[in-house]
Amino acid sequence: MQDDDNISKFKADKQDIVKNKELNIYEALIPVVILMGLLAYNIFFVDGQEWLGGYTNQLILLMGGFVAMIGGLMNKVPLKLMVKEVWENIKSIIVPIIILLLVGALAGTWLVSGVIPAMVYYGLQVLSPEIFLPASVVIAAVISIATGSSWTTSATVGIALVGIGTALGIHPGMIAGAVISGAYFGDKMSPLSDTTNLAPAMAGTDLFTHIRYMTITTVPTILITLIVFAVISMNIDTTGSADISNLLNTINNTFNISPWLFLVPAAVIALILLKTKPLIALGTGVVLAGIFSFIFQPDILNNLSESKFGAIINSILTDTAIETDNEKLNDLFSAGGMNGMLWTIYLILCAMVFGGIMDAIGALARITQALLSVATTIFGLFFSTVVSCLGLNAIASDQYLALVIPGKMFKKAYEDRGLAPENLSRTLEDSGTVTSVLIPWNTCGAYQSGVLGVPVVDYFFYAIFNWLSPFMTLIFAAFSIKIKQLVKKG
Repeated sequence: MQDDDNISKFKADKQDIVKNKELNIYEALIPVVILMGLLAYNIFFVDGQEWLGGYTNQLILLMGGFVAMIGGLMNKVPLKLMVKEVWENIKSIIVPIIILLLVGALAGTWLVSGVIPAMVYYGLQVLSPEIFLPASVVIAAVISIATGSSWTTSATVGIALVGIGTALGIHPGMIAGAVISGAYFGDKMSPLSDTTNLAPAMAGTDLFTHIRYMTITTVPTILITLIVFAVISMNIDTTGSADISNLLNTINNTFNISPWLFLVPAAVIALILLKTKPLIALGTGVVLAGIFSFIFQPDILNNLSESKFGAIINSILTDTAIETDNEKLNDLFSAGGMNGMLWTIYLILCAMVFGGIMDAIGALARITQALLSVATTIFGLFFSTVVSCLGLNAIASDQYLALVIPGKMFKKAYEDRGLAPENLSRTLEDSGTVTSVLIPWNTCGAYQSGVLGVPVVDYFFYAIFNWLSPFMTLIFAAFSIKIKQLVKKG
């Protein structure tokens, strides 16, 4: 799912899961309970106020990590091992962090070059409110299947769709939910996706058997998602639809709008399709946007800075705001550059500290073992797998670990129950891959909310495909629908 293009570097199927016989389940859960309690307090009682200096979630994750470290020391886990696991976690996200910085630079340069305004300008004329949300799901799904990446989808068409929908007066949470639903459907079903390759590797099946078997639960889920968004679109009150002509005139008067500007996002998507490294593809998008800024938007650059080159550098690094005579567009035509991504990067780093310490002290393995021990029926086995994936997405803050640890722990249990390995691989994807984006401090949740500019709490309900997927897999398990058995070798 992540655009680090480094499954081979991650070597997930060769990762050791740290076990600690001296750690009991209650000790393993103490850091989790404290973490969840503080996060719940922040969400439900602080009500958005900035306590702890505005970096609340980051500091809460560090507090949870400190509690886990104390528990580890009490159970004879060397501090050196905990530091090592934290460092390994941080190393695994270096490339995604660089990608986040590039996406920030992309947003800034695509704004000053007129790429984003052009997308909004033409999109307003093509995408009417009545079809906008289901169309967003389909567009995001197609791009994600082609690229194998929900991250690339959000950084390109996702940003544009949020801009277009916001101008139409549609709630940003709805738009982000539609984009994320489509992006994760496409990513999940694409043979180019890293998690789609990782899940069958963990379970012991092949890629295309895994994809075919996933369609059984994934197709009904995406159809329900499309129906719900179609109903919402038909009944939505879009206050922005009445003044589209005013919006179009304002955009046209502020920017030099041209279809040639679409060469920039087209080049980025083409590079991704050609399997170019994401860092190169996104970096190319930044450079091209800078060049197009000189060609198409010299007046914008002059208004932003005394030096055109300085204006482009500022758009890459810091906040950029382009003033128009429309307040709605003023909010839309602003970007934070790389600086705007720092809060998200700090969140991911702190999450990796907490997850690394929890792994080092054996808490992740202990919690998963406890779930496995209560799986006395086939449905119980599926349910335990789902809960394990969901829990690890929240505790380890990384979707790779949410696939790797349950995949290793539950593989033999599925075999012992006579279940084909694709049952496990499908369940890992239905519950581990797609729900990672619903956790604010998970790498995926932090990335998507940072790139789309919509908090997880705002899009959570509307990311229908993502939260419906684990329910769908449990429904199929409960009624024994298409549960494939192991073929006994004669």
